[in-house]
Amino acid sequence: MRFSSIVASLALGVAAVSAQAQAPQYLTTGRVVRQSPALDQVLAPGAALEIISSGHTHVEGPLWVPDSSMLLFSDTKTQTIYRWQAQGGRSKFLEHTGYTGRLPYSDEPSSNGLTLDGRGNLLLAEHGDRRIASLPLGQKSGKRTLTDNYQGKRYNSPNDVVAAPDGAIYFTDPPFGLLSKKSPEPTRELAFTGVFRRAPDGQVTAEITDVARANGLAFSPDGRTLYVSNADSLRPVILAYEVGKNGKLGKSRTFFDMASLPKTRFKEVPDGLKVDQAGNVYAAGVGGLLILSSQGQHLGTIDPGEVVANCAWGDDGHSLYLMATTFVCRIKTLAQGVPGR
Repeated sequence: MRFSSIVASLALGVAAVSAQAQAPQYLTTGRVVRQSPALDQVLAPGAALEIISSGHTHVEGPLWVPDSSMLLFSDTKTQTIYRWQAQGGRSKFLEHTGYTGRLPYSDEPSSNGLTLDGRGNLLLAEHGDRRIASLPLGQKSGKRTLTDNYQGKRYNSPNDVVAAPDGAIYFTDPPFGLLSKKSPEPTRELAFTGVFRRAPDGQVTAEITDVARANGLAFSPDGRTLYVSNADSLRPVILAYEVGKNGKLGKSRTFFDMASLPKTRFKEVPDGLKVDQAGNVYAAGVGGLLILSSQGQHLGTIDPGEVVANCAWGDDGHSLYLMATTFVCRIKTLAQGVPGR
């Protein structure tokens, strides 16, 4: 072998070892509980949960920003939105989110659900200020209120928000953030909780008024169905609503009922939702993150060992990020999701 070839080979070997040494090593946790052989189409046998960020108080509202290759998520008790990137790890993206101190509030005043509006804006469901806000994604200032009331009455505590293809946004408004969960609550102005729609022209309509603890939201791949989770231990269901051409929601049907599942941890109720391109639904709830077929069959559960609040697709759409109370974890999937939705 020529001397130059030997040097080149040695250089390649050193580079490979160096790259391997620099690759981040993550602790794994939890387990995957298989309920149906069909889960093998979603998760490969042996797929493991990696912890990518820890030491939080209560993580929520994950969102992958494709053009920046970053995961954003809210810590609802510290009023902080964090950024995580494969190169660089975790950093603070935005502080003092969700609450400007104008109204009395509970111990989770931060932003919760996050989404993109398709025009370069980050939409935030803000608990403390009881509003949906918009912020140009590349800026740290310029946040504005999209809506903070319905017919002159303040919302309870907007929790999750999704954007529709037509530019409308839908958001849930449970009472979780109010000072007291008991009735009558002195700061409560609306007599109901549910789901609202803000049309592109700014008009707000109450689309659902009979779901006591409306929480997570997700559209089916074709946009014709809106899934809504009810975080109510007395009625722990995921509901499905037909979306009309005008954006109005039809009557509900029960997509999945978690009442029959054995509870493994306190406070496990239906929470955040996501959908993959095949129509499978990923539902935070009893036992961890449930994976349900488009027909509502329970395929399996990803259990990180903590209460799961929400999840989000990231990277190339084959990574699923889970919010597990005090830590954030990731699992590789065979299923294809849509990052940023």
